[in-house]
Amino acid sequence: MDNQYNYYRPDKNYHCAGENGLQPESEPPKKGKHNKGPAAAATVVGLAILFGIVSSAVFLASNIVGRRILGLDRSSDETQTSGSVAENNTSLSTSSSVVTSDVSGVVDKVMPSIVSITSMSAEEVQSFFGSTYQRESEGAGTGIIIGENDTELLIVTNNHVVEGSDALTVTFSDETSVEADIKGTDEAYDVAVIAVPTESVSSDTLDSVTVATLGDSTTLKVGEPAIAIGNALGYGQSVTTGVISALDRSVETSDGRTGESKENKVSLIQTDAAINEGNSGGALVNINGEVIGINSAKLIGDSVEGIGYAIPISDVTSLIQGLMNQETKEKVDVNNRGMIGITGISVSDAFSQQIDLPSGVYVTEVIEGEGADKAGMTRGCIITGINGSPVDSMDALQEELEYCSKGETVTLTIQIPQTNGEYEEQNVDVTLG
Repeated sequence: MDNQYNYYRPDKNYHCAGENGLQPESEPPKKGKHNKGPAAAATVVGLAILFGIVSSAVFLASNIVGRRILGLDRSSDETQTSGSVAENNTSLSTSSSVVTSDVSGVVDKVMPSIVSITSMSAEEVQSFFGSTYQRESEGAGTGIIIGENDTELLIVTNNHVVEGSDALTVTFSDETSVEADIKGTDEAYDVAVIAVPTESVSSDTLDSVTVATLGDSTTLKVGEPAIAIGNALGYGQSVTTGVISALDRSVETSDGRTGESKENKVSLIQTDAAINEGNSGGALVNINGEVIGINSAKLIGDSVEGIGYAIPISDVTSLIQGLMNQETKEKVDVNNRGMIGITGISVSDAFSQQIDLPSGVYVTEVIEGEGADKAGMTRGCIITGINGSPVDSMDALQEELEYCSKGETVTLTIQIPQTNGEYEEQNVDVTLG
């Protein structure tokens, strides 16, 4: 036999080939090609399905266990509720974005009721050589048109905007300007009402202006939108936006004339809407265009940003109404101004608390034969008001007298000391000399 066939190879098929015996075929035939193919395919598919089921079960089981361990497992109801909250949050976020980014509609509504106020006053200045001379100074502020009567447009602003002014000019939203007079002031609450005669305003301007809508500041919530409109830096009306940062803030401010520190009579609204010089007396409004505050003060410091204050409108509504009903005041020439006929000293709020006296003007002397003497006033009484306007200092009393002529009769509110240490309030009519 040939050597090539002397061993058996199990990987070969053999057949009989005469003398040479079994010989391997060159290519072995394929086994069961037609009979076993479908069964094998079904087996493979079955195994694949079984593997998928087992894998899915293992994955789901591990996922459930993991979520329970991490505390993330929630019921379908909770998931549905969560989905609703997410939708609501998206809606609220969109609404807030509109509020803070586009307030043009609110501004269009409010702007016709906002005016710029320019005050002119003369101040005494000492020269380098010791002599004094008068120098005119100009101040800028803002006002809000809050009413109208038969003859006047009535505008509310801060007292410190008009305090000590010799002349006031009001500029409306259409850039026309007219002179204004003071109706009434309240230094303690830093509120004043000024009046513009309607006869001095053109018909076109009267048609263009509106009376502001007052809101309810008692319902304010921290975080709701706030819009400040005012004559910032005297450049004309501008708009800043922010939120109500805090409520019921007590803030000490400095008296512009005396430098005396004093606490505001009302608790203020704090906002991060920018309030700068010139914004004083302007409007802080809500998203409905309603006035919720009168911009009043800004806390200034190297490390302080975004803190401004406004007087809550609901706290001073009655006060403003009273000032609106007073007679309009026109300053009288210095030579024709009347005098009460007393000498006195100021009793500030802080001092009055220390010595248990009403704040106002303490009468140290009554000049014989003058109006106060004839009205029965005596040394030791305290003047707390004149013609319905509160008086808390000698400066405040003198400012009120700038509008009173010789021979005119004024009504003084005085506190008369009693034997028990208390004070009794009386009103006396004094003819000025």
